[in-house]
Amino acid sequence: MNIRSWLIIGLGNPGEKYAETRHNVGFMVADAIAMGHKAEWSDERNEPPWLEANFSVASERITVLKSLTYMNLSGQAIKKKAEQLDVVPSRCVVIADEYNFPVGRIHLRKGGSDGGHNGLSSVIQELNTTEFWRLRCGIGRDFSPGGLVDYVLSPFPETDYTLLKQAILRAAEAVDTIIRQGAEKAMQSVNRDVSPL
Repeated sequence: MNIRSWLIIGLGNPGEKYAETRHNVGFMVADAIAMGHKAEWSDERNEPPWLEANFSVASERITVLKSLTYMNLSGQAIKKKAEQLDVVPSRCVVIADEYNFPVGRIHLRKGGSDGGHNGLSSVIQELNTTEFWRLRCGIGRDFSPGGLVDYVLSPFPETDYTLLKQAILRAAEAVDTIIRQGAEKAMQSVNRDVSPL
């Protein structure tokens, strides 16, 4: 049987200080994916540091990764793991926060710019391509001019918890669809549902 790999990356910052912040929604989705497949996180003394969880679905081998280098250097760990797995960028899915979408909305696409997201910028730089999949999760944009950094590094308010939980579950389900039916099928399903507005 031909075993193929997917590398699923949740972007975020390590440590309790950042665990519940908007910028860490990628980590939250990665945790949900690993939990859903009963996969344990391990660090394997990686350098640069990352956590990974591994499982298989049919003939697909899945590695979920959380870089521990902090957001701005995320691409370093991703590049090294992709090389270890011999995974091409088109079989990498990067999960990131998106302030241009309201909390609860998710969107899947391949390619495009970093949109001002430092984590995505690092991934593009290290992989030397934009041709990987991005699963963007809305965090809203309730901040004043110049307030973006403080906003993304602050926790979600309790009023967002229900929408956030739903979005995390839908994002995890979208990754399952990517694995089982392909990214194009997942894109059709995920991007058709633009709620909430």
